[in-house]
Amino acid sequence: MYHYYCLNPISEVGIDAMTENYVPVSDPKKADALLVRSAGMHDMEFSPELKAIARAGAGVNNIPLERCAEEGIVVFNTPGANANGVKELVVAGMLLASRDIIGGINWVQENEEDGNIAKDTEKAKKAFAGCELEGKKLGVIGLGAIGGLVANAGIHLGMEVFGYDPYVSVDAAWRLSRNIHHAKTVDELYKNCDYITLHVPATESNRGMIDKNSLGLMKKGVVVLNFARDVLVNEEDMIDALESGQVKHYVSDFPTPVIAGVKGAIVIPHLGASTAESEDNCARMAVRELMDYLEYGNIKNSVNYPDCDMGMPGDNKRIVLLHYNKPNMLGQFTKILADDNMNIADLSNKSKGAYAYTMIDIDSDIPANVERDLRNIKGVLKVRVLN
Repeated sequence: MYHYYCLNPISEVGIDAMTENYVPVSDPKKADALLVRSAGMHDMEFSPELKAIARAGAGVNNIPLERCAEEGIVVFNTPGANANGVKELVVAGMLLASRDIIGGINWVQENEEDGNIAKDTEKAKKAFAGCELEGKKLGVIGLGAIGGLVANAGIHLGMEVFGYDPYVSVDAAWRLSRNIHHAKTVDELYKNCDYITLHVPATESNRGMIDKNSLGLMKKGVVVLNFARDVLVNEEDMIDALESGQVKHYVSDFPTPVIAGVKGAIVIPHLGASTAESEDNCARMAVRELMDYLEYGNIKNSVNYPDCDMGMPGDNKRIVLLHYNKPNMLGQFTKILADDNMNIADLSNKSKGAYAYTMIDIDSDIPANVERDLRNIKGVLKVRVLN
């Protein structure tokens, strides 16, 4: 029996996917697993019983990843589950920036009592005229799940698309249209594109990547779209670029006191993944990840531990160990098992930075002393025996 707690409302589609072996609890300190969307967790204390956290979404800046790793808590996210919802809003953002749709709608509302509104519209609409997307150059920074969809959508809209991602995966590359130009440097993209959209994580190296220097390389009148994270853009530099006309519009899905209300900024209230479909997809994926880890020890889409999958153990007993990535850990594990005359049927060991994960299948019962001895090895963070 496993206990779970939801820190935010999670789509019932995901909760309904759980079997009768999963029971909700009213206290997160009694949970084996936590499900979360946007709730801040940095000030939370975690109980020794907590084994995993699943974020129903991609961003995990609300979760203390390093502390979780230190405490042997695997953190999952759901990359790609909300990608289509974000992609569609990026396309909407490009349309809002290219044609003054918002200004036109506001004019109609302001003149709703005008008896001659139909005739006056023909005179007023010139103030809201814009340009078409077809034939314009779109630069996509980051070609993961969302960026790849945006790049392909740009091709379908008749745009000339430039993509930049030095770390693009093989799977992501296969999903890209062959008509996309692959920029060798991000500066190449800055200098050539009419629209530039960001789809990279908020790492330390990416913070403030759009600043006065990068903005200065861009074409005058460029449109910059940010549906990734607000910290990727230096907002003070962006305001200067908007005021000078270097940037025509900055479309952001992240309202902040600095950018909200600035002329030329089109600020959306974080609606990127706010669709029923996205929430359902994220919930389903998060629940599947938790169940696969709790029941079988398999890790997929973890952000603080390596992915590791040995399927179902069948008739074997499975030991899973979260530990530091240091020499001779595997040797110590196998020695303890050998000393107890236990035979290893299968084994997998993966590492990610300072942390590692080992899965061992045994073709016999596992005595309590073996679990205890493994747990006492220096550098081991958490041990589970799955029966």
